[in-house]
Amino acid sequence: MQVWTVPILFLIYYIFYSDGLDNGLALTPPMGWLSWERFRCLVDCETYPNECINEALFKRTADRLVKDGYLSAGYEYIIIDDCWAEKTRDENGRLQADRERFPNGIAALADYVHDLGLKLGIYGDYGNYTCGGYPGSLGYLEVDAQTFAEWGVDYLKLDGCYVETETIEEGYVQMSQYLNATGRPIVFSCSFPAYQGLEANYSLAVEYCNLWRNYDDIQDQWEGVRDITTWFINNQEFLTKFVGPGHWNDPDMLIIGNFGLSLEQSKSQMTIWSMLAAPLIMSVDLDTIRQEFKDILLNQNAISINQDPFGYPGVVLSKTNNIMLWYKKLQGTADARGLAIGVVSNRTDGYYYPFNITISNIVTDTPEQYNVIDVFNEASELNRDILKDENITVRVPPSV
Repeated sequence: MQVWTVPILFLIYYIFYSDGLDNGLALTPPMGWLSWERFRCLVDCETYPNECINEALFKRTADRLVKDGYLSAGYEYIIIDDCWAEKTRDENGRLQADRERFPNGIAALADYVHDLGLKLGIYGDYGNYTCGGYPGSLGYLEVDAQTFAEWGVDYLKLDGCYVETETIEEGYVQMSQYLNATGRPIVFSCSFPAYQGLEANYSLAVEYCNLWRNYDDIQDQWEGVRDITTWFINNQEFLTKFVGPGHWNDPDMLIIGNFGLSLEQSKSQMTIWSMLAAPLIMSVDLDTIRQEFKDILLNQNAISINQDPFGYPGVVLSKTNNIMLWYKKLQGTADARGLAIGVVSNRTDGYYYPFNITISNIVTDTPEQYNVIDVFNEASELNRDILKDENITVRVPPSV
């Protein structure tokens, strides 16, 4: 008897994928850690020595990624966001790290990260300045690409502040070409779709970028997660056409473990991002994160859904009574096929809402039996073999 594995999460989406940038990178959504959401542009290291953007922050976070199991779970990139640089370029027109906060320079930090088995990412901006007011790459694209390669950078997040949006796409194409010309494998995270909206040339993003921000910055609150999710759902028929191995939509960072999400809301974000085949880029203080939130970020079933080699994002099938039903096809084997079903609630009525699911109503031409895994509850009564026509009831907690 053929058996499908059905992880019950709390989410879902949909996909096609097309050929695109072929640098051999990001064949599954990138996973890692980025400084922005949790630490922003805090540069006062005298007053806030444990929170400022400096070399020590990235070294101790790199240590945590390895020691606490994040690297072994797949989180391989540690990414420096804005505010790392001096306010001026050097005499040769090259970017330089802030001498006080990064006394050993970015190349030495890259060596430290690489020695741990991690990869280093860095932030830049196509415009005249970064969003935080540091030197941008306009007029310096080739030299900056070469500089990042020489430093040992493995991932570039290129923002789009302080530049005309009408010409922004050409700049990202050029930077992609310059990065490839260095000969160093560098994942390229673009931002022009976020600045141009659905009018952006997404085919160009597929051709020249490994991933791209689509929408507004996430903020540390459930409303931010909900608004981003709503935008992706409303535009899923368009957006999913451009997703696949090597090129991904990016709804922004995971904010799990910070201040704004409850435990259940954190499970919901992990569910949604996993179903979307979105990059799993954490932004949290790994020194202080509580165990229950760490467990969500390290949940291997959720990660395996996100990292499925098919690269299919899930699709929302229905929105009923403020509950979203998602579906995602997973890669199969000769013996079994897989799918993920997710349920995400926007209800606030304070009890476990009963939500009924019958697998044969979601997937046609199904086998008779499934082995079900409740991703966030190892003790769930749903963790058993279920017939395709059997009605199962998922008790969905509210989004509070």
